[in-house]
Amino acid sequence: MSNNKTIGHLCMAAACACWGLMAPLGKDAMVNGIPGLEMVTFRVTGGALCFWLASIVMGINEKVPPRDLLRFFLAGLFGIVFNQCGYTIGLSITSPVNASIVTTTLPIITMILAALVLREPITTKKVSGILIGAAGACTLIISSTGIGSSDGVLAGDLLCLAAQCSFAVYLASFKYLIARYSVITSMKWMITFASMVILPFSFNRMTALPWESIPATTYFETAFVVIGGTFLAYICSIHAQKILRPTVIASYNYVQPAVACGVSVAAGIGGFNWMQGLAIVLVFWGVYLVNKSKARQS
Repeated sequence: MSNNKTIGHLCMAAACACWGLMAPLGKDAMVNGIPGLEMVTFRVTGGALCFWLASIVMGINEKVPPRDLLRFFLAGLFGIVFNQCGYTIGLSITSPVNASIVTTTLPIITMILAALVLREPITTKKVSGILIGAAGACTLIISSTGIGSSDGVLAGDLLCLAAQCSFAVYLASFKYLIARYSVITSMKWMITFASMVILPFSFNRMTALPWESIPATTYFETAFVVIGGTFLAYICSIHAQKILRPTVIASYNYVQPAVACGVSVAAGIGGFNWMQGLAIVLVFWGVYLVNKSKARQS
């Protein structure tokens, strides 16, 4: 494996670690004072502020022509607005188990779109890896929460599915745009446009928040969502997107439940059994097979 690919995999592992930590912290913050749409608003506006500050401090001032600004606007819609709003609103009306299982469709959708848009070959090894990873992720989710808690609402499941489709479109359609600019420039414009779209819908709800009664721990958890789960995670994932194929990036979606499981065990709020161990092995075996599958010839 080349050094570049190794860096790409390390970046995606780091992004998944941030997102895996963000899941329990963000959920707790949403239960204790900051609801779903407001949390999305904190993510995009706080993330935009972080990326603009980073561009100023690091002296990154790349010129972006109007046609690429339009493309960044579309990338922000599919990669951030539709994805985050669809998943957050869907999660609010369905069960966490259903929502988590629906997210396992991302690599499958991405593989199909990458074949259509980027002419990436669909190989036996790639399909096997995605299905093995999906089986591992679903086993891990069900064994950690119990099948009995999986009752959900169809509309919520469909919104979560739409969120995965949106992100798959982003991965398959904007790879070459992302490759032309630095990570900071790409995210600065994408998340700024996302903020401009979301704020008109959430501004009144943000001003109505009971700021004084929100616990200090909720603010700390929200700060991690913005800095760790958004700023640092997107830096890592965008850098990996420049190096790795869309299907490989999407297959890392299976790693997040494994990270969340590991965090729960380490924090003493969850147990660990042989089924979860087998599930984690399947997840990483699936990611390995997708990575080793045949890529489109340059």
